[in-house]
Amino acid sequence: MAMRNIYVVDCSVSIAWLFDDQADAYTEAALDALVDNFAVVPGWWHVEMLNVLLSLERHGRIASDKTVQLLRHLQRLPVRRRESQMSVFELHALALRYHLTSYDALYLDSALATGLPLATRDKSLQRAAAESGIGVWSA
Repeated sequence: MAMRNIYVVDCSVSIAWLFDDQADAYTEAALDALVDNFAVVPGWWHVEMLNVLLSLERHGRIASDKTVQLLRHLQRLPVRRRESQMSVFELHALALRYHLTSYDALYLDSALATGLPLATRDKSLQRAAAESGIGVWSA
């Protein structure tokens, strides 16, 4: 079976792939769906994931060696980065239109540009995906 992209995934879902206490049926189904497939992420997704891990490390929730282990795990996930073609002005307009942060607007941009649904647990992104017609991924 040829690998295919199946959804754009955001940090609210992908961080749960690293921590059992963050996982739920939705995030587990999203991860299971990646067998023989891949997800699309904005080009800076790895940086956002690193930021979450650094925050957890700084607050004493995980040790530095655990951060390194999780970063290695992230590198093995079947995700493909997509660089946005939007100008900062277009991103501004998209963020304003759907009441999103600039970071979340880039997830929506990736979904709109690829025609893929958005795998997210973020309520604002779910609303924006529905309003834009791109839709939210479901198992």
